[in-house]
Amino acid sequence: VALVRQAVGAFKTHLPHVAPVNLISDKETEGRVYVSTYPTMMGLIDDVQNGVRRFGAGYFDLIVIDEAHRSVYRKYRSIFDYFDCLLVGLTATPRDEIDRDTYSLFELERGVPTDSYDLDEAVNDGFLVPPCAVSVPLKFQREGINYDDLSDAEKEEWDALEWTEDGDVPDRVEPSAVNKWLFNKDTVDKVLEHVMTHGLKVEEGDRLGKTIFFAKNHKHAVFIQERFDKNYPHLKGHFARVIDFKTEYAQSLIDDFSTLDKAPHIAISVDMLDTGIDVPEVLNLVFFKIVRSKTKFWQMIGRGTRLCPDIFGLGDNKDKFLVFDFCQNFEFFNQNPNMTDGALGASLAEKLFVARVELMGEIGNTPDDEPLTEIHSSLETRLFDEVTGMSFDNFIVRAKRKFVEKFQDEAAWKNLTTEARAELVEYVAGLPTSYEDDDLSAKQFDYLVLQMQLAILRSDPSFLGFQKRIKSIASNLEELGNVPMVAAEMTLIMDVQTDEYWQDITLPILENLRRRLRKLVQLIDPEGRKIVYTDFEDEIGDGVGIDLPEVASGTDKARFMMKVRHFLSQHENHISILKLRRNEQLTPQDLNELERIFIDEAVGTTTDLEHIQHDGGLGLFIRGIVGLDREAAKSALAEFIGGRNLTSNQIEFTDLIVDHLTECGAMEPRRLYESPFTDMDDQGISGVFPDADVKHLVQLLNDIKGRAAA
Repeated sequence: VALVRQAVGAFKTHLPHVAPVNLISDKETEGRVYVSTYPTMMGLIDDVQNGVRRFGAGYFDLIVIDEAHRSVYRKYRSIFDYFDCLLVGLTATPRDEIDRDTYSLFELERGVPTDSYDLDEAVNDGFLVPPCAVSVPLKFQREGINYDDLSDAEKEEWDALEWTEDGDVPDRVEPSAVNKWLFNKDTVDKVLEHVMTHGLKVEEGDRLGKTIFFAKNHKHAVFIQERFDKNYPHLKGHFARVIDFKTEYAQSLIDDFSTLDKAPHIAISVDMLDTGIDVPEVLNLVFFKIVRSKTKFWQMIGRGTRLCPDIFGLGDNKDKFLVFDFCQNFEFFNQNPNMTDGALGASLAEKLFVARVELMGEIGNTPDDEPLTEIHSSLETRLFDEVTGMSFDNFIVRAKRKFVEKFQDEAAWKNLTTEARAELVEYVAGLPTSYEDDDLSAKQFDYLVLQMQLAILRSDPSFLGFQKRIKSIASNLEELGNVPMVAAEMTLIMDVQTDEYWQDITLPILENLRRRLRKLVQLIDPEGRKIVYTDFEDEIGDGVGIDLPEVASGTDKARFMMKVRHFLSQHENHISILKLRRNEQLTPQDLNELERIFIDEAVGTTTDLEHIQHDGGLGLFIRGIVGLDREAAKSALAEFIGGRNLTSNQIEFTDLIVDHLTECGAMEPRRLYESPFTDMDDQGISGVFPDADVKHLVQLLNDIKGRAAA
């Protein structure tokens, strides 16, 4: 909802004439541009008014999918299969992390997007600012807490804590438990002190710049705010605020956080600000949780990359942002650069449908057995009812009409072939149905038993894992013996926990178990670990800068280019630079003088000069930045143009060359066979000029390039 509102606001700012419509809040409003979430659009596609669909398949000319890496997950892909229009997908996700199905939606080869613009390029071109990564060692977060390492006073506190309902006292707390169910005051205090001291500041260093804390869970976020308010009482209640899905008026807080001078200045987020939110004023990111999704990790880093002019004062723009990592995320991704997230799994409804189809197939391969035949018949009835409930009024179902119609005929279910089962799994499983089975816990239990039944038929050793889980469920139900409906099944519940019950277990026994216990499972409270609050002294080290391979080259080049441009602006009237702009021949003395100033004024190093020399030389490098004077570019082509009766296409073609030379200072002849020159003729220059003229123009371009070298 926040992202839709943000997008509508951006359209109103930059393209107000298109009248953007927020379909979440204004479903009946008409406009030229509509902004929507996937679920809202799915509902509106099926909306029929006076017998006419508001959004027919040809309604839109163009659909832009933001965050396209997650656009094709299961049912949402059907939106883009439904609409017949141009499709543009945008994502900040690294190209290799995007799911194969997303590429297939755009009919692209995996890992080869239509176009890509890497972070280092964007930094180098001045459109984004680079991150400065700082890894801060925090003992408890990295090593956990050992009882034996505590002081005597802390050991007394440890012993007095209520760790569990049973009174058990551990001798160690693992790192994964810190900030999950154990919250240590000193750990959070040290993190807050480090960020408040070392974070980038505004207002001449008087106030911490906008900062996002990425917290592990809601309780962790609340604890961070409580510790901040305790340590900074004069800023209590407004400077640092929790912003997550449990926060009332979260959008209002996000709006305030997006305003430079408004509180809150620290947003403590649990997932809500991790992706998509655009707040250019952010100067500091704090990773106070472990992240193992590379996609999400870089989405989170992206919250700080936006440009923000004048943030430190008039003319003093944002040129970097800090990332404080207290959980070794940078080290993890540097050591595991090729880690991928994997594709999203199927929905529970789809997995249940597939498991039932597979079980029917397995039972069909066994000798005739009356109890098994009964199970097979029950599965067939259940699946047939689901398919019968699939309505062709729903556009997702309509796209699979051929297969749904086939299996809405009861005769199709008799003696299902391997091919028919494959069609059910591939084309029918997971489609929307009116068949009601909304008890989530019961469906989860059904799936567990189905997996176990399949494991028995396939002699799969995973059977033991399923057995352990069912025993655990029965144990939890035993504790609810005072509930009448549980008490009525207590004999079975007790039996399930014995080894004897599982000896010579059969599918019918498991089916009986499933039917009798599935409605009871919802009564079990999710097992919750007791929350423990402590105040043990943690250890924090000095922050260490971390190199990020994905942006290091762009960051270094961006800084170098800033120095070069500053150098050129101060020496724009130097005779050698004027010669470059006027397309006059440089001498060795000219280049030597440029190199001397380049080194003396610390614009670059001898290594930088070596790289520049390898890429064509300093003269051509500087010409590429300052460009050619337009009159000089026209003069260079005057010999070619003079005395000719050029066609309108030829005149336009030479004008394009002048434009390119004016901007870039030189031109490789191969560019004459690329866009925009191929926009006039798909053969480029060869389609506009005869061969002799092509050779003449190529020679002219080489001469222009050669004058930048001594």
